[in-house]
Amino acid sequence: MIEKDIHFEDKHFFSHAIKAHIDLFSKLAADHYLEEQTLEIAKKLVQVYKKKGKLLLCGNGGSAAQAQHLATELVSRFYFDRKALNAESLSVNCSSITSIANDYQFEQIFSRQIEAKGESGDMLIALSTSGKSKNILKAIITAHELDIFTVAFIGDDDSALPKFTDLVISVSSKMIPQIQEVHLFIGHLICEYVERELFS
Repeated sequence: MIEKDIHFEDKHFFSHAIKAHIDLFSKLAADHYLEEQTLEIAKKLVQVYKKKGKLLLCGNGGSAAQAQHLATELVSRFYFDRKALNAESLSVNCSSITSIANDYQFEQIFSRQIEAKGESGDMLIALSTSGKSKNILKAIITAHELDIFTVAFIGDDDSALPKFTDLVISVSSKMIPQIQEVHLFIGHLICEYVERELFS
């Protein structure tokens, strides 16, 4: 029989997690630069859609799931029925991803798709909790070459992505689950803003 870890207290597990979440979001509420960046991204995406552009998203692991999630909010609906918006996650086509990784390099799984699908006037949102994923950096560089507006969602680790990216959402945490929670929260805010601006 495995002994229970004496340092892990069940009675505080839930409340400690909630407190950590509240503490982080309290910091976000006071971060006016983050607020400005979020609003600027949302406004830019509204302009992209008004000019018949599209949104591409990419990420690895949990961030891949979030890229797919946010694309769906725009293609389907967020708060109310309206015309579908053109958004695509580059993480979902397993045939393309495995083929590119096999025939070229894993670093090119997103950039190759951007080369095929991206057009001047589009937007790319790249999600990376570490901010150090080589395939994300390659995607952003390729997007810039095609005159695609780039956005990076990252944590607060030292990252090269801001040097290559038009706008950055950086979460001041080193805990991956917290970073992902904030990324999804910010993504939802952007979806809500875009939907209301275009259709309300």
